[in-house]
Amino acid sequence: MANTYTQLYTHLIFAVKSRECFIQNDWNKELQKYISGISEKINCKMLAINNMPDHLHMFVSRHPTVAESVLAQKIKNNSSRWINQKKLSRNIFSWQSGYGAFTYSRSQINDVCKYIVNQQIHHKKNTFREEYIGFLKKFEIDFNENYVFDFFHDNSNK
Repeated sequence: MANTYTQLYTHLIFAVKSRECFIQNDWNKELQKYISGISEKINCKMLAINNMPDHLHMFVSRHPTVAESVLAQKIKNNSSRWINQKKLSRNIFSWQSGYGAFTYSRSQINDVCKYIVNQQIHHKKNTFREEYIGFLKKFEIDFNENYVFDFFHDNSNK
């Protein structure tokens, strides 16, 4: 073929290390803008982004040269460095090493964007653990519940 044409829509989910509630409301919009900028710099278009105090959801249209692992690594490394340099968190901030990446078709864009935008409403009913395990089951991903999250202080079902 003479040209490359793609539609690559990926929903990424990151948890704060130890599932701590370090992302504060007073700077989360600034964080979302910063992460959107990182995404754009590597030719990925942010379609939706939102976070809770202990995790972040983003939905991007990926450039075909950018793997999910590269996108996740760049966003997590740069955003945690930015948070720490700006001293936005009382504690040293970092993301857990893993992440979730789920792909969708063009016909699902509006539903996924609405889901991400409505995180605060959604989490009044379900915990992040329930939400994330629900994604793993929905996408038929084999997993061991004991190794879904890293906990620093305890093994509770936060």
